[in-house]
Amino acid sequence: MQSIAHTYKRYRTLQTHRISALPIVILMPHSACNCRCVMCDIWKDNKNLKQLTEQDVTDLLVSLKKLETRRVVMSGGEALLNTNFFKLCEILKNEGIKVSLLTTGLSIKNNADQLLKWVDDMVVSLDGDEAMHDAIRNIPNAFKKLKEGVEHIKASDPTYRITARTVIHRLNFRNWPAIIDAAKNMGIDQISFLPADVSSHAFNRQTAWSEPKQHEVLVQEKELGEFAEILIKLISDHVDDFENGFIAESVDKIEDIYHYYAAFYGLNPFPYKRCNAPWVSTVVEADGSVRPCFFHDTIGNIRNSSLDDILNTPEVINFRRTLDMSANPTCVKCVCSLNLSPLASL
Repeated sequence: MQSIAHTYKRYRTLQTHRISALPIVILMPHSACNCRCVMCDIWKDNKNLKQLTEQDVTDLLVSLKKLETRRVVMSGGEALLNTNFFKLCEILKNEGIKVSLLTTGLSIKNNADQLLKWVDDMVVSLDGDEAMHDAIRNIPNAFKKLKEGVEHIKASDPTYRITARTVIHRLNFRNWPAIIDAAKNMGIDQISFLPADVSSHAFNRQTAWSEPKQHEVLVQEKELGEFAEILIKLISDHVDDFENGFIAESVDKIEDIYHYYAAFYGLNPFPYKRCNAPWVSTVVEADGSVRPCFFHDTIGNIRNSSLDDILNTPEVINFRRTLDMSANPTCVKCVCSLNLSPLASL
């Protein structure tokens, strides 16, 4: 149960814009990835490897304890490529911090025992049925390895929580019903969906994608009618999955995926998202760089300053104080959001 003092600190953070409690921290233990996804450029920089060290995480603990961090999310790149990944988890777990892992799923089976010991839950990437998933990941047998890994973990511990996340875009929106079926068949506990980010500098894009590259992933205007038909049928056919929470989003949020793509053609505004990510979380990249969230610019480096100092400089406090998510260009086109109540327990 969450303490009254911690809840109060989270309220004060939202009111004053000074971080006194930071419930979630996202770490990127390794900069490289073992997939070559069409909607992401991380893998294109695999030769320039960067990774967090045990010393980085040990030093970071001072700030995490001060800010009463409850959960660390290991993201990437592919976090499991860091050869000391489980040592990083051990350092965190020994301090009572929960660890979640976002993973491509290619090496789950090989690391099953350690995952069950040091990671509290996993989110795997799922892009389609077997043929579609392999095509988007650009890796042979990616689906097979993911499925075998999930099934192996579930056979060892049926209660272990594994959820899936799917980016819906031009290449796989017709495969949407098959994605839900694939998730159920491999034993996934829940699946969530979001549109593809085609406009930011995130995911290792040195420059934002130009229009030709965007349209490889962006649902085209002439395809929106078909997209809407598939979406309507999906909502109708999966009433139970929305009601029981197997599909994480509400119907309204699923419909916003259509509105997101339609907004690129001026057919409606970009969907508004309630988000307090810069107040309740932060991102630490494999080279130590710190961001308020995945999509905003770097604000410091943990190898130069402590995390709590970085988050509470006058400039960063002012960034939070003046951030208007309905007008900020990065926020307006953001594909995901985190809106965590001070009362929410992790």
